[in-house]
Amino acid sequence: MFLTRSEYDRGVNTFSPEGRLFQVEYAIEAIKLGSTTVGIRTPTGVVLGVEKRVQSPLLESSSIEKIMEIDTHLGCAMSGLTADARTMIDHARVTSQNHAFTFDERIKVESVTQAVCDLALRFGESMENEDAMMSRPFGVALLIAGIDELGPQLYHTDPSGTFVKYEAKAIGSGSEAAQAELQDKYHKSMSMKEAQILTLCVLKQVMEEKLDQHNVQLAQVTQEKGFEILSDALLKEAIEGM
Repeated sequence: MFLTRSEYDRGVNTFSPEGRLFQVEYAIEAIKLGSTTVGIRTPTGVVLGVEKRVQSPLLESSSIEKIMEIDTHLGCAMSGLTADARTMIDHARVTSQNHAFTFDERIKVESVTQAVCDLALRFGESMENEDAMMSRPFGVALLIAGIDELGPQLYHTDPSGTFVKYEAKAIGSGSEAAQAELQDKYHKSMSMKEAQILTLCVLKQVMEEKLDQHNVQLAQVTQEKGFEILSDALLKEAIEGM
Protein backbone atom coordinates (compact mmCIF):
# COMPACT_ATOMS: atom_id res chain seq x y z
CA MET A 1 0.00 0.00 0.00
CA PHE A 2 1.31 3.46 -0.93
CA LEU A 3 2.19 5.97 1.76
CA THR A 4 0.19 9.20 1.99
CA ARG A 5 1.51 12.44 0.49
CA SER A 6 2.52 13.78 3.91
CA GLU A 7 4.75 10.73 4.45
CA TYR A 8 6.46 11.22 1.09
CA ASP A 9 7.14 14.92 1.50
CA ARG A 10 9.22 14.35 4.63
CA GLY A 11 12.02 12.75 2.63
CA VAL A 12 14.10 15.15 0.53
CA ASN A 13 15.27 12.42 -1.83
CA THR A 14 12.30 10.04 -1.93
CA PHE A 15 10.10 9.97 -5.03
CA SER A 16 6.33 9.68 -4.62
CA PRO A 17 4.49 7.00 -6.66
CA GLU A 18 3.66 9.73 -9.21
CA GLY A 19 7.39 10.40 -9.64
CA ARG A 20 7.47 13.71 -7.76
CA LEU A 21 9.92 15.13 -5.23
CA PHE A 22 7.64 17.18 -3.00
CA GLN A 23 10.44 18.98 -1.12
CA VAL A 24 11.82 20.32 -4.41
CA GLU A 25 8.33 21.41 -5.46
CA TYR A 26 7.89 23.21 -2.12
CA ALA A 27 11.23 24.99 -2.62
CA ILE A 28 10.05 26.18 -6.05
CA GLU A 29 6.84 27.45 -4.40
CA ALA A 30 8.92 29.36 -1.82
CA ILE A 31 10.46 31.39 -4.65
CA LYS A 32 6.99 32.61 -5.64
CA LEU A 33 6.88 34.40 -2.28
CA GLY A 34 10.19 36.16 -2.94
CA SER A 35 10.77 39.63 -4.36
CA THR A 36 10.22 40.16 -8.09
CA THR A 37 13.41 39.93 -10.13
CA VAL A 38 13.84 40.70 -13.86
CA GLY A 39 16.66 40.03 -16.32
CA ILE A 40 16.88 41.25 -19.94
CA ARG A 41 19.55 40.35 -22.49
CA THR A 42 20.47 42.78 -25.29
CA PRO A 43 23.08 42.55 -28.09
CA THR A 44 25.52 44.65 -26.02
CA GLY A 45 24.88 43.42 -22.47
CA VAL A 46 22.45 42.22 -19.81
CA VAL A 47 20.33 44.24 -17.36
CA LEU A 48 19.19 42.88 -13.99
CA GLY A 49 16.55 44.56 -11.82
CA VAL A 50 15.10 43.56 -8.47
CA GLU A 51 12.48 44.80 -6.04
CA LYS A 52 13.86 45.55 -2.56
CA ARG A 53 11.20 45.07 0.09
CA VAL A 54 11.88 47.72 2.73
CA GLN A 55 9.63 46.45 5.52
CA SER A 56 10.28 49.29 7.97
CA PRO A 57 11.20 52.98 7.69
CA LEU A 58 13.92 52.21 10.27
CA LEU A 59 15.55 49.66 7.96
CA GLU A 60 18.67 50.76 6.07
CA SER A 61 17.75 49.92 2.45
CA SER A 62 21.39 49.65 1.34
CA SER A 63 21.77 46.60 3.63
CA ILE A 64 19.31 44.59 1.50
CA GLU A 65 21.43 42.83 -1.09
CA LYS A 66 19.51 41.15 -3.88
CA ILE A 67 22.09 41.55 -6.67
CA MET A 68 25.67 40.35 -6.17
CA GLU A 69 28.87 40.28 -8.19
CA ILE A 70 30.42 36.87 -8.91
CA ASP A 71 33.37 38.06 -11.03
CA THR A 72 34.27 41.16 -13.06
CA HIS A 73 32.22 39.81 -16.01
CA LEU A 74 29.53 37.98 -14.02
CA GLY A 75 26.78 38.76 -11.55
CA CYS A 76 23.43 37.46 -10.41
CA ALA A 77 20.08 38.51 -8.96
CA MET A 78 18.07 36.33 -6.60
CA SER A 79 14.55 35.61 -5.47
CA GLY A 80 13.80 33.46 -2.42
CA LEU A 81 15.88 32.84 0.69
CA THR A 82 18.81 35.27 0.67
CA ALA A 83 20.93 33.13 3.02
CA ASP A 84 20.67 30.18 0.61
CA ALA A 85 21.64 32.48 -2.27
CA ARG A 86 24.78 33.61 -0.42
CA THR A 87 25.95 29.99 -0.12
CA MET A 88 25.45 29.42 -3.85
CA ILE A 89 27.09 32.72 -4.83
CA ASP A 90 30.12 32.02 -2.61
CA HIS A 91 30.46 28.68 -4.41
CA ALA A 92 30.19 30.44 -7.79
CA ARG A 93 32.88 32.97 -6.77
CA VAL A 94 35.31 30.23 -5.66
CA THR A 95 34.67 28.27 -8.87
CA SER A 96 35.30 31.40 -10.96
CA GLN A 97 38.54 32.29 -9.14
CA ASN A 98 39.83 28.70 -9.30
CA HIS A 99 39.20 28.66 -13.06
CA ALA A 100 41.00 31.99 -13.55
CA PHE A 101 43.96 30.81 -11.42
CA THR A 102 44.23 27.42 -13.16
CA PHE A 103 43.61 28.40 -16.79
CA ASP A 104 44.45 32.13 -16.79
CA GLU A 105 41.13 33.00 -18.45
CA ARG A 106 37.68 34.17 -17.40
CA ILE A 107 35.18 31.40 -16.76
CA LYS A 108 32.31 30.96 -19.23
CA VAL A 109 28.85 32.03 -18.06
CA GLU A 110 27.42 28.55 -18.69
CA SER A 111 30.24 26.88 -16.73
CA VAL A 112 29.63 28.92 -13.58
CA THR A 113 25.86 28.32 -13.93
CA GLN A 114 26.53 24.58 -14.20
CA ALA A 115 28.66 24.73 -11.02
CA VAL A 116 25.83 26.43 -9.10
CA CYS A 117 23.32 23.83 -10.30
CA ASP A 118 25.67 20.98 -9.35
CA LEU A 119 25.68 22.41 -5.81
CA ALA A 120 21.88 22.70 -5.83
CA LEU A 121 21.65 18.94 -6.55
CA ARG A 122 23.69 17.98 -3.49
CA PHE A 123 20.84 18.28 -0.97
CA GLY A 124 20.00 15.14 0.98
CA GLU A 125 23.57 13.82 1.03
CA SER A 126 24.58 12.04 4.20
CA MET A 127 25.73 14.60 6.76
CA GLU A 128 28.59 12.20 7.62
CA ASN A 129 30.05 13.25 4.28
CA GLU A 130 32.34 16.24 4.93
CA ASP A 131 31.32 17.82 1.61
CA ALA A 132 27.58 17.58 2.35
CA MET A 133 26.12 21.09 2.11
CA MET A 134 22.38 21.03 2.79
CA SER A 135 19.80 18.68 4.28
CA ARG A 136 17.07 20.31 2.13
CA PRO A 137 16.83 21.88 -1.34
CA PHE A 138 18.00 25.50 -1.64
CA GLY A 139 14.94 27.77 -1.55
CA VAL A 140 16.23 30.28 -4.09
CA ALA A 141 16.19 30.92 -7.84
CA LEU A 142 18.96 32.90 -9.54
CA LEU A 143 19.21 34.97 -12.70
CA ILE A 144 22.88 34.75 -13.69
CA ALA A 145 24.06 37.43 -16.13
CA GLY A 146 27.46 37.55 -17.77
CA ILE A 147 29.47 38.19 -20.88
CA ASP A 148 32.11 35.98 -22.51
CA GLU A 149 33.34 35.12 -26.04
CA LEU A 150 29.79 34.00 -26.90
CA GLY A 151 28.47 37.46 -26.02
CA PRO A 152 25.97 38.55 -23.35
CA GLN A 153 24.10 35.69 -21.69
CA LEU A 154 21.29 35.27 -19.17
CA TYR A 155 20.57 32.01 -17.31
CA HIS A 156 17.83 31.03 -14.88
CA THR A 157 18.45 28.38 -12.19
CA ASP A 158 15.91 26.78 -9.86
CA PRO A 159 16.02 24.46 -6.77
CA SER A 160 15.77 21.32 -8.94
CA GLY A 161 19.26 22.08 -10.33
CA THR A 162 17.85 22.92 -13.77
CA PHE A 163 19.25 25.86 -15.72
CA VAL A 164 17.82 27.44 -18.86
CA LYS A 165 19.08 30.26 -21.09
CA TYR A 166 16.70 33.20 -21.62
CA GLU A 167 16.44 36.41 -23.61
CA ALA A 168 14.30 37.91 -20.83
CA LYS A 169 13.05 36.33 -17.61
CA ALA A 170 11.11 37.30 -14.47
CA ILE A 171 11.05 35.35 -11.19
CA GLY A 172 9.50 35.92 -7.77
CA SER A 173 6.07 36.91 -6.47
CA GLY A 174 4.97 38.98 -9.48
CA SER A 175 6.65 36.78 -12.07
CA GLU A 176 3.56 35.76 -14.07
CA ALA A 177 2.43 39.34 -14.76
CA ALA A 178 6.05 40.45 -15.26
CA GLN A 179 6.79 37.64 -17.73
CA ALA A 180 3.65 38.47 -19.72
CA GLU A 181 4.79 42.12 -19.91
CA LEU A 182 8.26 41.06 -21.06
CA GLN A 183 6.78 38.88 -23.82
CA ASP A 184 4.76 41.86 -25.08
CA LYS A 185 7.50 44.50 -24.95
CA TYR A 186 10.82 42.67 -25.46
CA HIS A 187 12.62 42.70 -28.83
CA LYS A 188 16.08 41.33 -29.64
CA SER A 189 17.58 44.60 -30.89
CA MET A 190 17.02 46.53 -27.63
CA SER A 191 19.61 49.02 -26.44
CA MET A 192 20.85 48.90 -22.84
CA LYS A 193 18.88 52.07 -22.06
CA GLU A 194 15.66 50.53 -23.42
CA ALA A 195 16.33 47.37 -21.38
CA GLN A 196 16.77 49.45 -18.21
CA ILE A 197 13.50 51.32 -18.83
CA LEU A 198 11.60 48.08 -19.59
CA THR A 199 13.01 46.45 -16.42
CA LEU A 200 11.88 49.41 -14.29
CA CYS A 201 8.46 49.52 -16.00
CA VAL A 202 7.90 45.81 -15.33
CA LEU A 203 8.92 46.19 -11.68
CA LYS A 204 6.71 49.27 -11.29
CA GLN A 205 3.73 47.31 -12.63
CA VAL A 206 4.04 44.48 -10.10
CA MET A 207 5.24 46.40 -7.02
CA GLU A 208 2.77 47.50 -4.36
CA GLU A 209 4.78 50.58 -3.36
CA LYS A 210 5.76 53.59 -5.45
CA LEU A 211 8.99 52.82 -7.28
CA ASP A 212 12.05 54.88 -6.25
CA GLN A 213 15.82 54.45 -5.90
CA HIS A 214 15.43 53.00 -2.37
CA ASN A 215 13.19 50.03 -3.18
CA VAL A 216 14.68 48.80 -6.46
CA GLN A 217 18.18 47.82 -7.52
CA LEU A 218 19.60 47.74 -11.04
CA ALA A 219 22.78 46.16 -12.38
CA GLN A 220 24.24 45.60 -15.82
CA VAL A 221 27.05 43.71 -17.48
CA THR A 222 28.70 45.05 -20.64
CA GLN A 223 31.89 44.32 -22.61
CA GLU A 224 33.40 47.72 -21.78
CA LYS A 225 32.70 47.99 -18.04
CA GLY A 226 32.00 44.37 -17.03
CA PHE A 227 29.56 43.83 -14.18
CA GLU A 228 28.40 46.89 -12.23
CA ILE A 229 25.59 47.67 -9.82
CA LEU A 230 24.13 51.10 -10.59
CA SER A 231 24.71 53.77 -7.95
CA ASP A 232 21.77 55.62 -6.36
CA ALA A 233 22.45 58.65 -8.57
CA LEU A 234 22.41 56.60 -11.81
CA LEU A 235 19.38 54.68 -10.61
CA LYS A 236 17.49 57.90 -9.84
CA GLU A 237 18.39 59.19 -13.30
CA ALA A 238 17.10 55.98 -14.93
CA ILE A 239 13.83 56.19 -12.96
CA GLU A 240 13.32 59.82 -13.95
CA GLY A 241 13.95 58.90 -17.61
CA MET A 242 11.07 56.34 -17.68
